[in-house]
Amino acid sequence: MKKFLIIIIFAILLAYLGGADSKAGEQNRNNSSLISRDLLFGNPDKITTRISPDGSKLAFLAPKEGVLNVWVSGADSPKTAKPVTNDTYRGIRSYTWAYTNQHILYLQDSNGDENWRIYSVNLSSGKILDLTPFEGVRAEIRALSPKHPEEAIIGLNKRDPEYHDLYRLNIETGNMTQILENKEFSGFEIDDDFRVRLASNMTADGGSEVFMPAENGSWETFLKIEMEDALTTGFAGFNKSNDLIYLIDSRGRNTAALYALNLHTKESYFLAEDPKSDLNGFMIHPTEKNVQAVAFYYDRIQWKILDPAIQQDIDLLRSVEEGDMTVISRSLNDKVWIVVFTRDNGPARYYLYNHEEKRATFLFTDREKLAGLPLARMIPAVIKTRDGLDLVCYYTLPLSSDGNGDGLPDKPLPMVLYVHGGPWARDYWGLDSMHQWLANRGYAVLSVNFRGSTGLGKNFINAGNLEWGKKMHDDLIDAVNWSVQQKIADPKKIAIMGGSYGGYAALAGLTFTPSTFACAVDIVGPSNLITLLETIPPYWKPEIEQFTKRVGDFRTEPGRKLLQERSPLNSVTRIERPLLIGQGANDPRVKQNESDQIVKAMQAKGLPVTYVLYGDEGHGFARPENRLSFYAIAEAFLAEHLGGSFQPIGQDFVGSNLTVPAGAGEVPGLAEALGEGS
Repeated sequence: MKKFLIIIIFAILLAYLGGADSKAGEQNRNNSSLISRDLLFGNPDKITTRISPDGSKLAFLAPKEGVLNVWVSGADSPKTAKPVTNDTYRGIRSYTWAYTNQHILYLQDSNGDENWRIYSVNLSSGKILDLTPFEGVRAEIRALSPKHPEEAIIGLNKRDPEYHDLYRLNIETGNMTQILENKEFSGFEIDDDFRVRLASNMTADGGSEVFMPAENGSWETFLKIEMEDALTTGFAGFNKSNDLIYLIDSRGRNTAALYALNLHTKESYFLAEDPKSDLNGFMIHPTEKNVQAVAFYYDRIQWKILDPAIQQDIDLLRSVEEGDMTVISRSLNDKVWIVVFTRDNGPARYYLYNHEEKRATFLFTDREKLAGLPLARMIPAVIKTRDGLDLVCYYTLPLSSDGNGDGLPDKPLPMVLYVHGGPWARDYWGLDSMHQWLANRGYAVLSVNFRGSTGLGKNFINAGNLEWGKKMHDDLIDAVNWSVQQKIADPKKIAIMGGSYGGYAALAGLTFTPSTFACAVDIVGPSNLITLLETIPPYWKPEIEQFTKRVGDFRTEPGRKLLQERSPLNSVTRIERPLLIGQGANDPRVKQNESDQIVKAMQAKGLPVTYVLYGDEGHGFARPENRLSFYAIAEAFLAEHLGGSFQPIGQDFVGSNLTVPAGAGEVPGLAEALGEGS
């Protein structure tokens, strides 16, 4: 499955102000000491920092007049940076350097529709060029190469919405030449010589088959990946001579290890493994293309050094800052590295590392106003499920709720179970805006890597197959029960909240376990699994077998029966507690109808539901004005039902494109903010 990852790093807080019971929450609802939501959900100062290939320039995303754009400076002078793009509405979230050192490439869609266009910026002239000016077409950058600095290999589904044809594109002129008409493949491996070396598609059993080009334009089978390994096996680039490809592989084992696979002999060479977690990342020399270090992630990131040449560098960098260290960008000559340190109670800190001189120079943080503030810690915990699986979880407590510092509150707290999306994704340790925001308002916060989550071995992922709304939900309930047993959570004041799959989990919480949660917040969550699968974007259809084998097969009678049973829409009559829904009108994955239909069903039964719809959003809230408005509503909603503190809505609707088709009167202050109150 193609996954779209939106990483938003936000800020908080001063101190825990109470709100552990309804009375305290009532007293603190207008407390001016609460950290303002614009610090929590507004734009970061600087993120996504990258060095140019020649090491002379620095690029990052930062606000320009309130909208995220690409800024560029000299490598050692970020304070002189100037914006080189001019997005005025939605903001840029994805960009890369071209190997010319004079071009930035970035992606942008229209109001969340995920039909990405590729743009180039010429840094010398300032000219911005739309390289793929096609309506309703999704463009993808498939390959860049230092051997062809002025070109890129891109994919376009212009001919057929289901398949991306490959084109060779000149990033300065926009001229492009088709190099492959694609009628069957969902993925390609392209080397630095711009040769298509491998192609893959999904098999009927949910696995995949990888092909190699043969004579006369045909393709021959190179290897097969069974369904159980499909989410934990894949390719990770070529070596310098292009005769080896790096392979992340779980076949014949549980956790995904790293191998080098010879493309001619098919012989593989083992490089690294971890018994508890899959490969999470690696460092590859920018020109020699040898793997120098690998990362594994159980509850925290752990680096293993494979190349002794960088051992001194890693040791030195580890001593620079606390937190989890990652090298995120390197110049081609390897003289300049960009390093980020992630912490759970402070902003991310970026450094420029001079590899030759072994010197690290501080650049900036992603949120300067967080520096020095007493933020809450994120605590890892491993929770055992009723059938014996280990769930890697993270929880956060309000400041001053844990008087003796033992990681448990002095008394049970209202709690929010915050469920990650995907579901083929995972939660990580670090500064989490949702955790910090909710803890600041007086709630304990718990996030669970339930079965089906990635990074913890294929057995753990596959334990979630066909278990939406069943064992995957049981894992969440087991984690809730653990939090009650540990006296972290007050069992009468627990909310469930999440986006995408997390939104589905929130709906499942209200319908399948109706007495467990005091309320729920669903963001772009599916309510009907049959309509969800019947309306997937066309470019996901080549991978439909993955959905049918892991969620349920809407094409068969037994499959539809299972999907109907697991669809919250069909159990609306069981709902006992209030629901808040946030939805993007242009969401190509979870269509607006998924929210519309459950709102309509709840209204027909007289059940309390508040529905917030954004006309310029897709799968999630990209614009900070929309994030601010929705979390203002959610904060008042949670305070009403859990008793925590909240900051009045105030001016947080300014610039937001929201309507509230249902239930404005259910949330304190919402009708008034919309101009509907007296």
